[in-house]
Amino acid sequence: MNVAEDILLEINSPQSTLLSRKVEKVFLPGVCGSFEVLRRHAPLITSLVEGQIRYYADGQMHSMSICSGFVEINNNKVSVCLDL
Repeated sequence: MNVAEDILLEINSPQSTLLSRKVEKVFLPGVCGSFEVLRRHAPLITSLVEGQIRYYADGQMHSMSICSGFVEINNNKVSVCLDL
């Protein structure tokens, strides 16, 4: 895998930055259903609902429970703002 093309995942709450790291792919709980973000995903801004953010880094799956939030996807960067 080309690390230069990995996705930068940033997860922020109103209080702090919860995560900032390069990942291979991300699964998000969108309002119309869960969706996957891979490298070079089209730009997108959407709402998130209660569920799990799952991401793969270094070949391992990690997850985080959320209540709601928003996500912006642009230029291999996934920026999440959420309520835990």
